[in-house]
Formats: sequence, structure tokens, C-alpha cells
Amino acid sequence: MISEIQFDKEIDLIIANAIREDVGDGDHSSLACIPKSATGKAKLLVKDEGILAGVTFAQKVFEYVDPDIKIDVRIKDGEKVSFGDVAFYVSGNSQTILKAERLVLNAMQRMSAIATKTNQFVSLLEGTNTKILDTRKTTPGIRALEKWAVKIGGGENHRFALYDMIMLKDNHIDFAGGITKAIEKTKEYLIDNNLDLKIIVEARDLNEIREILNTSGVYRILIDNFNYEDTRKAVELIGDTCLTESSGGINEKTIRKYAECGVNYISSGALTHSVYNLDLSLKAV
Repeated sequence: MISEIQFDKEIDLIIANAIREDVGDGDHSSLACIPKSATGKAKLLVKDEGILAGVTFAQKVFEYVDPDIKIDVRIKDGEKVSFGDVAFYVSGNSQTILKAERLVLNAMQRMSAIATKTNQFVSLLEGTNTKILDTRKTTPGIRALEKWAVKIGGGENHRFALYDMIMLKDNHIDFAGGITKAIEKTKEYLIDNNLDLKIIVEARDLNEIREILNTSGVYRILIDNFNYEDTRKAVELIGDTCLTESSGGINEKTIRKYAECGVNYISSGALTHSVYNLDLSLKAV
């Protein structure tokens, strides 16, 4: 996984690029009708139900546009919210509050949706030893926000990108000439390049599980698109040799049954690519 320093840099880049994209050479709507010296106060109003996420990000955004803006947080990231709740109050220069408004809302609405869906999955896994993982199926340019939201919702992050973990999927295996060749070439590559990266290998059937187990150095086996019976068999075959992960169209109706097969992790792209934004507004008070 990426370091905390790397993650913070990703967040800083997201904020800078989003403000550049949205503001350009100026928020002319505000500049045209609001005096430069005007001050005001606004509230972040919740008009939905779910898990709130993005409050800390909002603080970073406001600080970026104007370090003098004050935020009075009433509800923290990860807490449940209902219609009518006020997450925070923000006060300061009116122009700069409006400059940050859209980025704050866009980010918090999406992050809260992801945190809410993740929390639903976590609840469905309660009482099992299985943990929910996100994937790289994220919105280009804001992956750090979406993975942050998964953590807020109680889930765990898979690899952040292509550079922080080796994941040998079906295409890698086929292009490399098979599972054994793919794993051996990968281990050689890591040694030659002095890299310390964990290796995950995807298996499409039980025979591929057996082949992976004949080669050392694998951190986790991805049991992809297996039915329940074969997933249980795969878990039994793997035992304590390495960790296990189920994936492939697993949803709210099936996640519990896969967890009961004994896998360590279940990964779901739906956490980030199939959510509906929570309804939030920033209103002057």
C-alpha cells in the first residue's frame, strides 16, 4: 500500500486540480455581486440518510482556498446522519466560501455514498472473519477520495494502483504462458529490480488453485467467479499457505454466503462504481 505521505500528496493534487478546473481565472458570479470584504456563514445540510464522509477533506479544501476560514464541525466522518442534520458550519470571506462550495459538495456527496455502501457490506459480514476490500474500479483522478471513503465506511483498501502490489490476473497469466511462468517471472523481476511487493494471483478454477500452491511466494490467491461449493473447496485446498480473496459479481445478496465459505477477503468494485450520491447542500445562514 502507499504511504501516508504519498496519500496526502494525492489529496493535495486532487484539491489543486479541482479548484483549477472549477475556478479558472475567477468565480465571476461571486466577484460580480459580492463585495471582496464581505463575510458570511453557511451550514452543510444533510438531506438524506447514511454514513457521512468527507468532512476532513472539506476542511482541507477550505484551508486551501482561504486559511482564515473557520469550520465548526458538528458531525465527524464515519458517523450516521439523517435528514436535517447539520454536519458543520463554515464562516469567513463570502467569496471564498462560494469558491470552495462545489468541490466540497461533489466530494462529500460521493464519499458519503461510498462510505454508506461499504458500511452496508461490513454489516452483512458481521460475525464472520471476512473483510471487505475495494478495487481499482474508481473514478479517474479521485481514487484517493474514493478509497478514503471506503476506509471511513469500515472497509479496507486493496492495492492503490499498479505500482504498489503485483496482481497477476487472467490476461497476465495467458500472455506470460501460464500461471507457473507468470509467478516465476514475477519473482525474478522483483529481485532484479530490488522491489518488495506482495504478489496476488487470480485463479479461474480449482486446477489453477493447485498450480498456484505448487509455487511459493504468493501472498494471496484471488478466487475469481467461483460458486459457493468450489469456493469452499478452494479455501480447504489453500489452508494456511496464503490468504484468500473472493471476487466476481458478489453483491448484497451473496456476500454473506461467500464469507461463510471461509475466505479472508471479499473484493467488490461496486463499492466505488455503483453508488448514488448522498443529498447534501451548503446553505447560507
